Amino acid sequence: MDSPTQPPRLTGAAVFFCVFLPFALGHYLSCLMRNVNAVLAPWLVDSLRLTPGQLGLLTSALFFSFALVQLPVGIALDRYGPRRVQPALMLLAALGVLLFAAGRSFGDLVLARFIMGLGLGGCFMSAMKAIATWISAEKLPSINGYLIAAGGLGAATGTTPVRLALQFTDWRHLFLLLGGLIACAGLLILLLYPKAELPAKRSPPTLRSLLEVYRHPAFGEVVSLVLVPHMVFFGIQGLWIGRWLSDAARFSDGAVAWLLYLGMAAVIFGAIGTGMITEWAARRGIKPLDVAACGVALFVLVQAVPIFNYAPSFQLVSTLFTLVGSITGIEYTIVAAAMPRELTGRASTCLNLLIFIGAFLVQAGFGQIIGAWQPGPLGHYPGTAYRVAFGVLVLLQLPGLVRYFLRRRPVQCEAVLLATKEEYEIGTLRSSR
Repeated sequence: MDSPTQPPRLTGAAVFFCVFLPFALGHYLSCLMRNVNAVLAPWLVDSLRLTPGQLGLLTSALFFSFALVQLPVGIALDRYGPRRVQPALMLLAALGVLLFAAGRSFGDLVLARFIMGLGLGGCFMSAMKAIATWISAEKLPSINGYLIAAGGLGAATGTTPVRLALQFTDWRHLFLLLGGLIACAGLLILLLYPKAELPAKRSPPTLRSLLEVYRHPAFGEVVSLVLVPHMVFFGIQGLWIGRWLSDAARFSDGAVAWLLYLGMAAVIFGAIGTGMITEWAARRGIKPLDVAACGVALFVLVQAVPIFNYAPSFQLVSTLFTLVGSITGIEYTIVAAAMPRELTGRASTCLNLLIFIGAFLVQAGFGQIIGAWQPGPLGHYPGTAYRVAFGVLVLLQLPGLVRYFLRRRPVQCEAVLLATKEEYEIGTLRSSR
């Protein structure tokens, strides 16, 4: 821990400026770098002659390295605190961004993006750990919603603003600037985050202690419903929505960047809305998992629309995908609220490990499916390829929804039976009188 002494409680303003803001900036930049390839794809494909499979592999390398760092970073966060861990990771991320700017081959860029992911992979869980340390459990849904919204703003910045910036410079110089910003974000965390964290009695975290999280009933319940949709959301929105708009809908690069901007900006409203709806539902006795189930069902429905290839829906689907898909972030809130405070770092770790491995497989696998078809004369892949790929995604998510509603049905039936029994007993009592 940064200090063994009892720290003073922070004011609301101090929590915002010293805890939330610096970590939100790190998450903002992480989401920007995660999604920037959706706009850079035409430049990368043209300069390196990439196939859809290679483009998917290059972009998904970030998710693979994200997954690799989850366990060690989560353990380090619980042992040393976010103030010590996150600045070092941000410096590593800045190095990866600079190497990407200097890369001259497909292999160079894959390696650079892999290093970039090693550094950025802890941004969200570091923020979750810092917020959970200083914020009460009742306020977590809304605060986490604001954090995810900051990530949505970063994702939105990686679309049209990046394309506009490329009119004044090339992507390599742009990455040099982004690398400097990432290093500065790490420095802000080091300077602003309180040196003394709220004390908690805990045993030194180990790999074996992660089993405490995986065995927790709340963890298993939320993962079975939301995990696969979360994988799809991360894996598709950062790359393939843009390629789908370009290939299947035949929009220009400028139109694609604008639609991606609208879609990523929708994450902001979706994340904040999710937090508000969850708190509103909780006051009325509705569990967050029930809110998640409704959101996931709607998200799967949105993904089913491209299967029918209805042209007028293309623009709407590209926005709804991210607006509704942001509901998947609710699983962080559910898990964080259900876990003891000393396990929050490891809880985010375990969740992120599964999500990022899945996002890597989804992003790379989607590209392999598209690559099974031959491109047209202008390099566009046929809409049929995307219809098949989206169909596979829908099929992957249906079992979790079906399982959830089948598990809910006996509970509902039991409630109806109890209510009927009560009414019967009251009626019998009245008739006997």
